[in-house]
Amino acid sequence: MPQTSAHPDDPHYITRSGWLRAAVLGANDGIVSVSSLIVGVAAADANPATILVAGIAGISAGAMSMAAGEYVSVSSQADTERADIAREREALDTQPKAELAELAAIYRGRGLSEGTALQVARELTAHDALDAHVRDELGLSEALSANPLQAAFASGVTFSLAAAIPLLAAWAAPAGQVIPVVLVVTVITLAILGALGAKAGAAPVLRASLRVVVWGLFAMAVTAGIGSLFGVSV
Repeated sequence: MPQTSAHPDDPHYITRSGWLRAAVLGANDGIVSVSSLIVGVAAADANPATILVAGIAGISAGAMSMAAGEYVSVSSQADTERADIAREREALDTQPKAELAELAAIYRGRGLSEGTALQVARELTAHDALDAHVRDELGLSEALSANPLQAAFASGVTFSLAAAIPLLAAWAAPAGQVIPVVLVVTVITLAILGALGAKAGAAPVLRASLRVVVWGLFAMAVTAGIGSLFGVSV
């Protein structure tokens, strides 16, 4: 039977956490890494063609790297989840009484009386024992389960779209003004990214924007510092 919501006009946003995390990570990395690359190349060689080639190469390599990294990482998480579920299924087959007691103990720990906890555990076990243990013992649910393809797609696409912004800024910048233009555009874009991510997840906008801008600028500063320290563009 489909579940109904007590507040259909104000839905929960936790179901978005998987793809939203990957999308924000991809977009943030796209902006910061390609902006840093463009600034480093511009400082070493002001040739516009060189800057554009470096930016395009950075987008291509970065998008593929982000997508592959997300897929491998989330696949590892999914493998772990499947292994835990398999162990839980085996335990239910071989030790049903112990698993029932374990489930009742979980509910007692959440504040139910001993009798009520045992009754709830029995009814949920009769309905779907594996689902009850996966949800309440392992803390897994369909909304939060790992989805490698979704994470890879979200990360790769948002990386490409976000990374294109500093590249377009470099292409449109007046001669000799690539670095300041890219830096200003990057800060503005990072602030917008933080706000959009917060809106998508119904989180505080200002805090999210500041977090993305501060850490993005920190990453760029470290990159610039390394390049200055070794006398090369990074």
